[in-house]
Amino acid sequence: MLSLDRVAAGYGQSQVLFDVNLEIGDGEVVTLLGRNGMGKTTTVRAIAGLNPASAGRITLADEEITKAAPHRIARLGLGLVPEGRRIFPTLTAHENLVATAANRHRAQSPWTLARVHELLPALRDVADRPGHALSGGEQQMVAIGRALLTNPQVLVLDEAAEGLAPMVRRAIWDCLRALKETGQSILVIDQNLEALLELGDRHYIMEKGRVVWQGDSDALAAEPALLQRHLGVAS
Repeated sequence: MLSLDRVAAGYGQSQVLFDVNLEIGDGEVVTLLGRNGMGKTTTVRAIAGLNPASAGRITLADEEITKAAPHRIARLGLGLVPEGRRIFPTLTAHENLVATAANRHRAQSPWTLARVHELLPALRDVADRPGHALSGGEQQMVAIGRALLTNPQVLVLDEAAEGLAPMVRRAIWDCLRALKETGQSILVIDQNLEALLELGDRHYIMEKGRVVWQGDSDALAAEPALLQRHLGVAS
């Protein structure tokens, strides 16, 4: 569904990504791991067209999107939940959800407002509240619901639950587990290694803009030295 082939990207004269290879299959949950400042968000921005790749090739559902504009990438099926949520502060939660809703790829069981409310019931209670008056957790739920209502082929979450209250974090991880059961292809970035090992089918570790390891959860959990070296945690 999503493929990065030897992708390079950066900011001005400063290169951040070096020959990044990454793949997400249909219905697969893939995580991108690494300490802060290692290139994870730059990878997301390259995928979404917000900071286009300077070299390499990116494809989404067999369509090349390497140099495509962000709005075209979204229309082709990328649903982005960006770091910092980025919801519209003056629109209500309901308006944020429906502003970009579409079923361009004719999904047989499309995401609707009712279905999003079933997945994230807290959004019903804040439907009329403006974005700027929502808590961080409520904003994150709106951002997820907004992305789902575009009926994406691939859902990308940058810092899925970082900085949220424990109860809200649990709700977000429950949401992602439910999405996995529906067969949604997902790329997720977060610092909660335990949750990512449980959720992810495969994992990529980034170090200084390069992918230095990839494998499944069992392989990652079996390498405590790798976890310590690249993530600063013990298994």
